[in-house]
Order: sequence, then structure tokens, then C-alpha cells
Amino acid sequence: MRAQNSQPVDRTIDVESQMRALLRDVLGLSQDRVDAFDADTLLFGALPELDSMAVAGLLTEIEDRFDILIEDDDIDGDTFETFGSLVAFARGKIG
Repeated sequence: MRAQNSQPVDRTIDVESQMRALLRDVLGLSQDRVDAFDADTLLFGALPELDSMAVAGLLTEIEDRFDILIEDDDIDGDTFETFGSLVAFARGKIG
């Protein structure tokens, strides 16, 4: 599943900006809302749009946009806890 107008990201592009765009596109959040996210912004459990079904779609889109493979063992409860933890996860996978 790929969001409209999504394109694989150049690995040199800022991961944080790309993650904001990804959350906007996949969860249908406004640009103003994602622009207000900081590292401590709570995600899973705090955003009604980010339920378990949305997590699956978000993971697929992260793989597509960042051209990475996410294994089941890579994901734990902390991955989607905050915006900062999600960005750190993506940066770690990109290398």
C-alpha cells in the first residue's frame, strides 16, 4: 500500500522532514499538525489516527519511502511511542 504522490526518498534528505510527510500522508494529518511535532510528541495511544491498522500501513510506507526492510523483530512498543523514537528508528535502519 502506497500513499498518493509518494516517492522513495533520497537517503541524504532529512529523515525528520520525511517522517513528518509520511505521517501526514498515511494518517491524513494536517501539515500544521505534523510541523508542530517535536521529539517528545506522543504518537501511539495519543493520536487517534494511529491505531494498530495504521501502524501496519505506516510500516509499509516507511519501507517504501526509505527503501529499507523492517523485520518483525525490529519493532517494539517504544518504536511508535514518540515522534523522536520513530525518527531514531528510521535513522537506525537507514544506517
